Amino acid sequence: MNMETARGTAPRTDVVIAGAGPVGLLLACELALRGVRTVVLERLTAVDETIKAGGINTPTAEAFYRRGLLPALAAVQKEAFSRFHSFMRQRQAAGAGSIRPAPKFAGHFAGIMLRGELLDESDPDFHHAGPAGEVGFVSQQALERLLAERAAGLGVEVRRGVELTGFDTDAGGVTVHFREVGGGGEIEETGSGGEAGGAGGEGLRAGWLVGCDGGRSTVRRLAGFPFPGTDPEITGRQALVEMTGSEKLGMGWNETENGIYSHGPVPGRILTVEFDGPPADRSAPVTLEEVQASLRRVSGTDVTITEVHTATRFTDNARQVPEYRRGRVLLAGDAAHVHSPFGGQGLNLGIGDAMNLGWKLAATVHGHAPDGLLDTYTAERHPIGAWVLEWTRAQIAAMRPTPHSRALRKVVTELTGTVTGTTYFAKKISGVWQRYDLPGDHPLTGRSAPDLVFADGTRLGAQLEDGRGLLFVRAGDPGPAGPADLTGLTGLTGLTGRAAEYAAGYEGRLRVVTADCPDRPELAGLLVRPDGVVAWGAGTEASPGTEAAGGGTGGGDTAGGDATGGNATGGGAARSRTAGTATATRTDPATATCTAPTTACTADELTALEDALRRWFGAPDGMAV
Repeated sequence: MNMETARGTAPRTDVVIAGAGPVGLLLACELALRGVRTVVLERLTAVDETIKAGGINTPTAEAFYRRGLLPALAAVQKEAFSRFHSFMRQRQAAGAGSIRPAPKFAGHFAGIMLRGELLDESDPDFHHAGPAGEVGFVSQQALERLLAERAAGLGVEVRRGVELTGFDTDAGGVTVHFREVGGGGEIEETGSGGEAGGAGGEGLRAGWLVGCDGGRSTVRRLAGFPFPGTDPEITGRQALVEMTGSEKLGMGWNETENGIYSHGPVPGRILTVEFDGPPADRSAPVTLEEVQASLRRVSGTDVTITEVHTATRFTDNARQVPEYRRGRVLLAGDAAHVHSPFGGQGLNLGIGDAMNLGWKLAATVHGHAPDGLLDTYTAERHPIGAWVLEWTRAQIAAMRPTPHSRALRKVVTELTGTVTGTTYFAKKISGVWQRYDLPGDHPLTGRSAPDLVFADGTRLGAQLEDGRGLLFVRAGDPGPAGPADLTGLTGLTGLTGRAAEYAAGYEGRLRVVTADCPDRPELAGLLVRPDGVVAWGAGTEASPGTEAAGGGTGGGDTAGGDATGGNATGGGAARSRTAGTATATRTDPATATCTAPTTACTADELTALEDALRRWFGAPDGMAV
């Protein structure tokens, strides 16, 4: 047990996380990686095998790559591709009349498939994820199992069969009350109390509580977070089944007079969408008869379902909390935002929340976080969540079986039939254009760091595996031509000369890599946060191609991802930035090409680096923040 007893009363830990889904487990891993004592409470006794998201986007793949988990994801994807090929063989054996070669998959929007052959793969935004860009066909359950193993290896205590019932907060922390769920369904009280702020007995004392407990979050409700949004208008059903007559179903997404259904990309996977309002009882079991009736109504076939392996309902209820933090209580994942599941949006959005929050909360626990660092969690993640809600609402608008929506759907279909349209949607779906609006003028600032390949063959992504930040310094940088006034450092002027001082001043928080990067000679240096986001860059003697262009801030599917939808963020161009905030805009492109073979760090850039180090990592060791 990784806890101690505080004042002889409640067991004490640093952070309690409610929910052991992928978001809660990843957050726990991020905290443990930085030496934060963490306990996870989960009501379920095992991984939930209910069918859920089937794909991840590029930022999610990058997150796992940067923690050394990409080989495991690649193995999962290989198995998923094997199931897809099995599905195609079954279709062939059943004599389905609509069999045709499977197109290269680039995602979909509202069930409108994108044709991979129309994708402009020369777009620079598609070329910076490194090996992570090759992985996307990974299920939520596989992620959860992988993260559970990693959490165990990092010493995280995951208490399954335990349900949070309430908590009390004060200036010093949070006392969490919970109860154990017995094997027969009975409840055993472990801590008294059941309302936030109640006078119940102590259960588990922590400095912080994070609700990762899903769309019906107990933490959100008890903490009193507002949850505004739009009401649902659909009932969706998704299931893995055994059935006869499946050859009568179209493959992929199909539009009918009564709604939309999807068949595949693995054997027995079906999904239906009906615009008849939300279900009367979301908690009622999903029966074989219900799934079969819905599939028959929407598809217009007499398909017979003989067995249901797993099934779930969903709606397009779209809501988001205005702030992700209230004092010592924070929210992440579906606890902070809900929406329709098209494209596995919730999974990718939640993974992004966990990566953003983990290192900031760890720094806060350890006492070296600069002022306001934890508040940048909401500032950076809320705009992305808001965009995802809009993206999913737009898909609902294009799916309704009404004349107006069908007319809109035709327009969108025509757009996706062009190179420009396909590339636009694929970039949104893949999430490659995500950007936080951070201080600084470098084209890479606020974006996911490119996976630089250094002269010795190592990659930037692999340097982030221990959860520290990274300062890349180009070997032999001569420094500014004139004097620089850099507070707290000695008279060394070149960035290379200062690398050792940075390494010593931020030991344990920052890795400094001094190397050549032959493919990117214009880069004199990059400061990369623990979540893989560029916080500072130097070396921008670039060609005019680095001007700002339209874009946004979001997340979603990847090529080869979930067969249920798209994702990301939109918006026009904007240049203004404020510390720690995000907007639905981006500076294009992610790679600047320089007119000179190399560029040196200027005095202004070195001063900006000092500011960035203090803003994101606090003061150097031995100095006040």
